[in-house]
Amino acid sequence: MARAESTRHSPLIWLVFLVIVIDLVGFGLVIPLLPFMAPNLGGDANDVAFIMITYALGAALVAPLWGSLSDRVGRRQALVLALLCSCVAYLITALADTLIQVYVGRAVSGLAAGSLPIATALMADLSPPERRAKAMGLVGTAFGLGLIAGPVLGGLLTGDSQSFALPFYTAAVMSIVAAGFAQFLLPAQMAKPSGYRREIGAAATPVSVLAPARNKLLLSQYVTHTCSVSAIIYLFPLWVADRFSWGPQDVGYFFGIVGVAMITLQGGLLAALTRAFGHLNVLRVGSVTFALSLLTVALADTISWMPAMILVAFSGATVCLPLLNAIASEVVEANHRGRMMGMTASASSIGRIIGPLYAAALLSVWGFGTAWLGSAAMVLFVVLWSFTAARQFTRLKLS
Repeated sequence: MARAESTRHSPLIWLVFLVIVIDLVGFGLVIPLLPFMAPNLGGDANDVAFIMITYALGAALVAPLWGSLSDRVGRRQALVLALLCSCVAYLITALADTLIQVYVGRAVSGLAAGSLPIATALMADLSPPERRAKAMGLVGTAFGLGLIAGPVLGGLLTGDSQSFALPFYTAAVMSIVAAGFAQFLLPAQMAKPSGYRREIGAAATPVSVLAPARNKLLLSQYVTHTCSVSAIIYLFPLWVADRFSWGPQDVGYFFGIVGVAMITLQGGLLAALTRAFGHLNVLRVGSVTFALSLLTVALADTISWMPAMILVAFSGATVCLPLLNAIASEVVEANHRGRMMGMTASASSIGRIIGPLYAAALLSVWGFGTAWLGSAAMVLFVVLWSFTAARQFTRLKLS
């Protein structure tokens, strides 16, 4: 039965995947630009952090609302609206010629950040429980493709120019294209797989999104995981510019390589690894790899091959998120899944607020070595959880 459901929904899953890729290529365009755009308009390293936080704060406030909206009016309608709002946000930033306009553009972009949690909920709707981790891996693969094409394209469109408008205009066009695909190719009503109800132990019991303590603890892992990821996204361009004289194109190429690693791990290896070793063991290895890589950089941040360790760190982080998403999609009923994925997006956004502030504070007082060490410390919360409280999720059908 599960195989028949998977086959029936497979074309829709790949169509959602395509929409996510197009959207995230646009999102990835701006990743290597903001650390250079702010100083070009009179800002400093603190402004880079605050611009990142502005986006994350907007997303933290409204991501659960986007998820709830998709539960009520349908995934397609909510997804199209989120994509069109993102287009408007990119246009505001493209037209910015002062630092405050950049802040406004990123704030609007954060408020419009509903496409990924909605699409993630949709992926969960369209996949039976035993294939849920693979479906979450496809979301990560889409993110990886966005990280490959987006930053590289952003760096190429910027080149040696002092203007950053063209990449943002391009991102706006990508959002419109993604919205068009969603509106005209996705069906208005999405049927849920018959096997969406999960069993924990001998019986399946409905749970609310936030009431169980385990759900709150699960959401906290999104905060700590994303806090560290956002800290290194903030630190990395500043670090390589200072230590190794890298520019926007170099940073763009690096994130392109990160995207290749994400696709390799989440697109194919993750499903095989979870089948062979179990999702919890893979989560443990990923989080430990993430922490140890950052610790290595903290202890040897001037050595020329240290950027490669950041690639290893991103690879470890890449393994963690799909498995967290697979767990989150299973601990609530399907009619609350949009809200749950909105809550995970909100929790991640809180991490994106804390991460740059945390890293900026450590960097300003003690330098890069301590900032990397602090980022590694945040990952230890995920490591500890994966070896303790997360054991209760081994009964979920995730692998």
